[in-house]
Amino acid sequence: MQSSRITSKWQTTVPRAVREKLRLKPGDTLVYVERGQSVILMRQSAPEAAEDPFASFSEWRSDADAQGYAKL
Repeated sequence: MQSSRITSKWQTTVPRAVREKLRLKPGDTLVYVERGQSVILMRQSAPEAAEDPFASFSEWRSDADAQGYAKL
């Protein structure tokens, strides 16, 4: 069993073994699934992220781009 502490800002570090098991990398999204009195931590699956056709184009993620394309 892995554990981590919650900081005063409600942050925690995902233990290395969990990061490796879920194949996490910076920028990944975690999903919390409630099951009765328990919560399951999972990596967000790729199909949900793929809904945005421009998700793979990181060069288009600036604030200027967001403003420029906001009304399209």
